[in-house]
Amino acid sequence: MKKLGVTGSKRKEDSIEKFWDRIERTVDQVCPSFESMRIYQDGLPVCDKEMEIVTELARAGSRNHRLLLRLVENGATVMGTESLELLMEEYETAKRVLGVNDVSPMHPGDKSLGASILARRDAFIANRINETLRSGETGMIFLGVLHSLEPWLSRDIDVAYPVGKPSRGKRS
Repeated sequence: MKKLGVTGSKRKEDSIEKFWDRIERTVDQVCPSFESMRIYQDGLPVCDKEMEIVTELARAGSRNHRLLLRLVENGATVMGTESLELLMEEYETAKRVLGVNDVSPMHPGDKSLGASILARRDAFIANRINETLRSGETGMIFLGVLHSLEPWLSRDIDVAYPVGKPSRGKRS
């Protein structure tokens, strides 16, 4: 609020809502059937509690996770997507960057650590898709714009960006 003000915050909120409207319309248009669909979600660890996490975040108001629940209700399968260890490593790194909770601040040599963690997360996610997406199935991933999975995905997986391919390094 301090940075954007009331009007700017409302504009940003409206923009985010329109973005999710577009995603939901696109999902409905490009997916004739959900029964053979596997859903992968940025930040969702492989842990045997994926649906509990999705449900809790949907109840907390996450539009992304409400969409995941709707897809599951229509036959899709939510997959654990990420390494919990890498997510925790990224979380600890972020705390160092922000100087949160008496964590020692980052040193100049740590600047590439975030990029390294992101690359390892991307490799893990792609490998998870490679191992779990079967022939004849459709995979859908909800992923932040800084990610890039294509270098690690199997060559027999066709990738489409129905709402536009993100520019690497561009933040929304």
